[in-house]
Amino acid sequence: MHIDPDPERSLALAYAPDDGRRAALLALLALDAALADVVRTTTQPAIGQIRLAWWREQLAKLDHAPPPAMPVLTALAETVLPRGVTGAALAKVVEGWEVLIEEETLDRKALRRFGAERGGQLFALAAAILGGDVDRATMLGQGWALADLLHHVDESATAETAGALAREALATPLRRVARPLGMLALSARLDLARVAPGGSKRAARLAWFGLAGR
Repeated sequence: MHIDPDPERSLALAYAPDDGRRAALLALLALDAALADVVRTTTQPAIGQIRLAWWREQLAKLDHAPPPAMPVLTALAETVLPRGVTGAALAKVVEGWEVLIEEETLDRKALRRFGAERGGQLFALAAAILGGDVDRATMLGQGWALADLLHHVDESATAETAGALAREALATPLRRVARPLGMLALSARLDLARVAPGGSKRAARLAWFGLAGR
């Protein structure tokens, strides 16, 4: 199983306990990356909807059938479902990605739905496994998803609205949130603040959070 080798994402994963929970978080992030790839490579909305519907169906099936021989689905079945997360709950993450294909205009309502159903749901499921404040993690996940979307939109009004909603959600305190999720949210905050990746200021801020959790 492979996801984008982002060094800050790798750092976040390193803070997850190596007792099976790290593998579960990796599987959740790999699911998100797979769904992102569907949207990124879709040129015809109808085809994109069919591809996402396949994912939604396969995820829901995990509750009553073995997964097909596909690394992402196998990893979810082996590491996430045994920790109390259902396939039906995983399938809800697909709904966030569907927004980007189904909606002709990404207005405030559509962007809120994307943030909640992609990032909010993903972080809530991760928090159920990792521990910590689930409500805060859910809100931070919304901001994380919207901040990530900014890297992929060209329309200025959409970017402005997404940025404002991301900042609002990411203002949620990081305290009492599972360290890996807080690290991902902090990375998104630093992106919004245009703190350069790889720089000493960013590294110091991430290191402090790693130590203090705030």
